[in-house]
Amino acid sequence: MSKLTLEELIVQETDDFIFINKPPLISTLDDRAGTGTSILRMAKEYCPEAQVCHRLDKETSGILLISKHNEAYKFAAIRFEHREIKKIYHAVTDGIHDFNVMHVNLPITPLPNGIVKIDRQGGKPAETFFRTLEVYKYHTLVECMPVTGRMHQIRVHLATIGASITADTQYGGKLPYLSRLKKKFNLKKDTEEQPMIKRFALHARRLELENPNGGTLSVEAPYLKDMEVLIKLLGKNK
Repeated sequence: MSKLTLEELIVQETDDFIFINKPPLISTLDDRAGTGTSILRMAKEYCPEAQVCHRLDKETSGILLISKHNEAYKFAAIRFEHREIKKIYHAVTDGIHDFNVMHVNLPITPLPNGIVKIDRQGGKPAETFFRTLEVYKYHTLVECMPVTGRMHQIRVHLATIGASITADTQYGGKLPYLSRLKKKFNLKKDTEEQPMIKRFALHARRLELENPNGGTLSVEAPYLKDMEVLIKLLGKNK
């Protein structure tokens, strides 16, 4: 199997930035041991001065911004800090939800075990808007618009409002099985049913930011195969 390269992931490239469609199960940054594949390592092989401008969770797929030189990195960092970059995510959530631009403004705190909790007293501000895109039999496709960029923000905010992301077992999400949706579901003998998706169903769909050369950059990442298959199966089995 050939080694994955950054070129295969590029959605759009300018003189200053590279926009990639990050696959799930690849870390944005190197782990502490400095081993294994990471987006940062792949980016530096493609462009030695490359820096990752923000992070996505390891299981999250979708649009990720990489700067090609230090000035571009500073340009993006300032705009992320001032919340001038628009981020749109799509999540498949458990349950039926009618979010007509629901606003969740709940502070959060990371815990030593790597998860995040709502902390109304000492937490850092965290703000997200949610909008229902499609309703299925037992699930909902939700558009998520984070204002702040805290770790696990979308995941914990959705869990708090009773809409855990599908397969996000860390925050109460359930693994999705086709047998629950399909009446005449037949499993081959001596085989175990596999979930329709094996990582939590969260995809960074679009990123919008000012172009240093004028105008606006708005880049969208198509669903990757596992997310696309899940949404198609949910749509077919309403």
